[in-house]
Amino acid sequence: MRSLAAALTALALALPALPAAAQEKVLNIYSARHYQTDEALYADFSKASGIRINRVDADDAGILARLKSEGAASPADVILLVDAARLWRAEVDGLFQPVKSAQLDSRIPAHLRGKDDGAGSAWFGMSTRARVVVYDKQRIKREDVDSYAELADPKLKGQLCTRSGSHPYNVSLFGSMLERIGAERTEAWLKGLVDNMARAPKGGDTDQIKAVASGECAVAISNSYYVARLMRSAKPEDRAVVEKVGVVFPDQQSGGTHVNIAGAAVAKHAPHRDAAVRFVEYLASDSAQRHFADGNNEWPAVSGVKADNPALQALGDFKSEVLPISRIGMNQVRVQQMLDRVGYR
Repeated sequence: MRSLAAALTALALALPALPAAAQEKVLNIYSARHYQTDEALYADFSKASGIRINRVDADDAGILARLKSEGAASPADVILLVDAARLWRAEVDGLFQPVKSAQLDSRIPAHLRGKDDGAGSAWFGMSTRARVVVYDKQRIKREDVDSYAELADPKLKGQLCTRSGSHPYNVSLFGSMLERIGAERTEAWLKGLVDNMARAPKGGDTDQIKAVASGECAVAISNSYYVARLMRSAKPEDRAVVEKVGVVFPDQQSGGTHVNIAGAAVAKHAPHRDAAVRFVEYLASDSAQRHFADGNNEWPAVSGVKADNPALQALGDFKSEVLPISRIGMNQVRVQQMLDRVGYR
């Protein structure tokens, strides 16, 4: 009897600890957003919700490979990726689960969400970045580069710089062109870009901007937030680069400038699904949307949110395309085949 009583006493002493462990609120995020300014996003969410965030940082390809390897045992709740093509690929591979949220559906425009077959969208664009043209103000007239089509014009032969054609930022732009002008004209346009190269594609978008400023080339393609970073930099050499280049939002008289997204999704096997949905909804809040703009020079996905970012204000308003970003992502395989045929490395 004494041993039974002792066992019951020990059990009673252990019980109070169980609810605290069971009620611990955690959220596991796999993120391809490598921006230090995002730390405030996570901190604000944890403070408001009481949910502790565990985060794994990797590139998009590494995150998708890890999710596939982990399978149903994956601890991931939320996935943050930075390109529509990557989000579409993960959706096709069954790595996300659909989310039906009235808040997200009302705040995130339909063309910036994954396809919804009734069960909800598999991913949501949370911020946008424009694919702009940067040009040498001393050598190029603005009106000669104010459309994507003109980048393939022979008048720019030997003057164009880009990063790799296969980089997702470019693949998404090329996927947009495929939607706009069809396969035959898109492939001819890509061949024109190759013919106009000042040098073989290399580096990142910032390298392209600096190549224009240095005179290595006269025209380049870049995501808008790279331009804004240089505009906001405290380094004199960065400000000097900005002074030498002009920036164009292409196709303002037609389909609008191509925009890509950074997006969020709930992982297929999320162990903390409710917290995951809550976090994704938080990213669509006014405060989080302003953070994307002020912290990393991206435009809010939610219309009407005003940001206090002097660089974005200086770049000005523009007409953006409204093609479904999911359709653009779907075009990546066809685009890559075209790139291989025209020799765009």
